[in-house]
Amino acid sequence: MPQVDVSQLDITKTNIVVQELIEVTENPRHRYLLEAYDRHRNLEHAGRFEEIFAPEMTVEHPVYRFNMAGQPPIKLEGREQVEPLYRLWAETDQSIFYNESETVAVGDWLITSTMVGYQQTLGSALVAAGVEADEEEMYLVRGRVAMVWPYDERGRLVGENVWEYEPAEHELIRLDSDDLLTTQRAAELLEPLIKPLPPFDDSLLPGPSGSAA
Repeated sequence: MPQVDVSQLDITKTNIVVQELIEVTENPRHRYLLEAYDRHRNLEHAGRFEEIFAPEMTVEHPVYRFNMAGQPPIKLEGREQVEPLYRLWAETDQSIFYNESETVAVGDWLITSTMVGYQQTLGSALVAAGVEADEEEMYLVRGRVAMVWPYDERGRLVGENVWEYEPAEHELIRLDSDDLLTTQRAAELLEPLIKPLPPFDDSLLPGPSGSAA
């Protein structure tokens, strides 16, 4: 497994592939979904999770499914279950994500992504999930991850499906204090990249009812 130079990971580059795809996407509905995807990820990493649940961004009852190596599958239903996870991550500096080698594809109803992903994770959280780790340390959890995010006809997130598909490449990287990134600092770094969504109108509806077909 290749050595990871943690100092080279840059949270402002986590969405670079998404942003590059936005620049070359001509289909207006697809571009809107990518802009929503970019905004969601940056808000999450900045700890601004409340804004993710704005009515123009997320449906009233989102469903999240996670299947990560070494941990039991998780299903969260509704804002009342999803929001506490975002809050916990933000308050404990676990909302920090990096990636490498990302590929992104967009359709009328979903966005898919594969990547080598990293999440800053408390050792105590890993131990609670049954993973062998030092409770007093902070780690980067590294793995090959695939995501499928479905959207409704008005471009609102329906949920997240996230799974780690190559358990043999799963890795825990213990972080030195100099390599830790706080949610507060991430918010400062990401502020210039968090853009408002453009207005949604019927021309962005999928299929024959809108011009985005």
